[in-house]
Amino acid sequence: MQTQELTDLIPADFADTARVWVYQSSRAFIDKEEREINEQLFHFYSQWQTHGAPVKGWAKLLFKQFVVVLADETEEMVSGCSTDSSVRVIKSIERQYDVNFFDRMMITFFVKNKAEMLPFSQVQYAIDKGYIGKDTFIFNNVVLTKKELLENWLVPLDKSWLAGRVNIR
Repeated sequence: MQTQELTDLIPADFADTARVWVYQSSRAFIDKEEREINEQLFHFYSQWQTHGAPVKGWAKLLFKQFVVVLADETEEMVSGCSTDSSVRVIKSIERQYDVNFFDRMMITFFVKNKAEMLPFSQVQYAIDKGYIGKDTFIFNNVVLTKKELLENWLVPLDKSWLAGRVNIR
């Protein structure tokens, strides 16, 4: 995955310091679901407010599996209540499509141009069998800003937080 490809998906007019939340689904969505979810996300962020003021927000389903939410706080800071409203949207999508966006034990890799999930307990086995290696990209879903999203969301396994927890050959 080239950084430019990801850059093309994210709004250019948001500050590098824009806050980011990444929600990883327990499964990939089909095209019809993707369209429906993106419509719901657009409806949410186009009306997103903090203490009555509009939030400069953006949200989209990326790689058919990740809901990425951005809030540019250069004009208005996002309050706890407005953050809660974004989580309510995620929880609603969870119920609607019978998925889990909060399972932190699933690790997602970018393999053959698509997101592939593995339970944390099976990562070492996948490495040992050659399914993934040190150059396989991993999704780092704990990025906090737009700049981190663009530079550190997709990183090679050997440069990720996971590198110290597995034996990479």
